[in-house]
Amino acid sequence: MPYVNTKDILEKASKEGYAVPALNINNLEFLHAIIDAGIEENAPIIIETSEGAIKYAGNGDIRRGAQLFVSMVRAFANTVPVPVALHLDHGKHFNIIMEAIKAGYSSVMIDASEYPFEKNLEETKKIVEIAHSVGVSVEAELGRLVGIEDNVVVAEHEAVLVDPNEAKEFVENTGVDFLAPAIGTSHGAFKFKGEAKLDFDRLKKVKELTGIPLVLHGASSVPEDIVKLAESYGANFKGAKGVPSDILKKAVKFGINKVNTDTDLRMAYVAGLREFLTNNPGEFDPRKYFKTAKEYVKEVIKARMRLLGCSNKA
Repeated sequence: MPYVNTKDILEKASKEGYAVPALNINNLEFLHAIIDAGIEENAPIIIETSEGAIKYAGNGDIRRGAQLFVSMVRAFANTVPVPVALHLDHGKHFNIIMEAIKAGYSSVMIDASEYPFEKNLEETKKIVEIAHSVGVSVEAELGRLVGIEDNVVVAEHEAVLVDPNEAKEFVENTGVDFLAPAIGTSHGAFKFKGEAKLDFDRLKKVKELTGIPLVLHGASSVPEDIVKLAESYGANFKGAKGVPSDILKKAVKFGINKVNTDTDLRMAYVAGLREFLTNNPGEFDPRKYFKTAKEYVKEVIKARMRLLGCSNKA
């Protein structure tokens, strides 16, 4: 199927009541795992990169990095039977957002959530006007999440949950295509001191007032079996805790249609890599020692696709 606009994938998900995982990549191996998972589950695929991933892929050159990711993703999208989109996650710098748009990303996120409401609205509207003029859809965020966003720490006292009425005003005035409302999740592997608690009443109200696809950030589950496997081969993920499956299902029920997933993939990759290298100390061919890591990442993605309800929705 062709490379598609992220908005097309998410509007279908919103209409039919399921969610699609948005899966972060930094390199080719993660792309392989994501594509294989989508094909095996017959699920739509949303691949996303952070600004840091673009810099990394381009070896410091953001234009080169953005073009490289688009070329890689398009090469696969044009030869597989499921829809594939490429999204810029947490775009905070105008020049990087512009390079992603010019390179041909399916969608971009403008994250101006650290600013007061009016400034966030102003910055978002600016990006929407530019992106929409060339057929690129836009995500924005209201409220802030604790944790780490691409190496930027957001302290707990700075986290603010979304105001549903402000969300309605924001969407109407910016024309944004999908929105990430802060409802209680956090970034990274070490999310919660106690049990995960999301504000579902707030989420339900935002969905009712905006009527657009909603996004859940900070939604990694930190699978216990992956943590145990990685730690059995020397990793130290002590204290890692994610969002339980039942809570994610409930979030989808109340209007979430895109679920960002990064930490789980990294942990699965590390688990597979550690296992293979420990059991094969003489191996030095990366094509071989990446194989187990990719397989574990693929299985984590497939499980998430089934959980969110997007399997067989391509």
